[in-house]
Amino acid sequence: MSNYKYKYLFGPVPSRRLGISLGVDLVPHKICSLNCVYCECGRTTKLTIERDEYVPIDKVMSELQHFLEPHPKLDYITYSGSGEPTLNSGIGTITQFIKNNFPDYKLALLTNGTLFYLPSIRKEINDVDIILPSLDAASDAVFKKVNRPLPKLKIHVVIDGLVELRKEFAGKLWLEIFIIPGLNDTDEEINLLRKAIHRIRPDEIQLNTLDRPGTDDWVQSASKETLIKIAEKLDWKTEIIANFQKREQLASYSTDIESALLQTIKRRPCTVDDLSAALGLHPNEINKYIEALLEREQIRSVVMERGIFFRLVEDEL
Repeated sequence: MSNYKYKYLFGPVPSRRLGISLGVDLVPHKICSLNCVYCECGRTTKLTIERDEYVPIDKVMSELQHFLEPHPKLDYITYSGSGEPTLNSGIGTITQFIKNNFPDYKLALLTNGTLFYLPSIRKEINDVDIILPSLDAASDAVFKKVNRPLPKLKIHVVIDGLVELRKEFAGKLWLEIFIIPGLNDTDEEINLLRKAIHRIRPDEIQLNTLDRPGTDDWVQSASKETLIKIAEKLDWKTEIIANFQKREQLASYSTDIESALLQTIKRRPCTVDDLSAALGLHPNEINKYIEALLEREQIRSVVMERGIFFRLVEDEL
């Protein structure tokens, strides 16, 4: 399997919530309905809610067939990657392919949750085992500041879509809220989020905050104390996922990849895209190692004109 080059699959990667996860990337970088200030994938290059077969589903299914035939150990196959996966009009076909041919594997969908007002999308993803949508705001003013949506997207429509999804979807629904100090942590916004949560009725809330550089360098992390207070105010089953199991303790964490990444950065500071091109790995996979190295303070980030660069801390001593 190591000689086979995958274009639409990445990993398996150590996921903070899903264990050992095989990523399936259904849109090119970076096609999305939002342009969130904290996104680790960078700025959205095509802001849209128009669905299309952005990557060929027959080739995605061919790669899945090749990867899954030996029955590798996975906790989940996860739709995620470089943009919003539900924008791909073939997501339902791919889901049925996996369920029909590899029924032992669980499917997860990481989504910004903006398109569930469309009944067709809710139907297409109904056989996924777990959906992890985001909801970072419950007012249009904060929605615009945090998520920078396509102008025609309104937050009440997004929330209504999530309410309908919960009515129809029999699997697990974990709703992620990403807290950005000064934007969506006010009493007013948290109260609106609480009301939205009680309408949506997810299985649990997952509170998150910045743990590596986002799209905009002014974005700061919320403190653990702040997240605990917000969790209490939401009055729902809530997990704080900002403090998560160290990635290097997960079975799919490769010290060889980490070593190659460090050697590459040692030669010159690199962006995630630079490292992806140099090592032949998907940017999402690179991000998992970047997070671990930042946490251990072996590297640091520097914002430059071309983007966020990473350099070795030891080079500065």
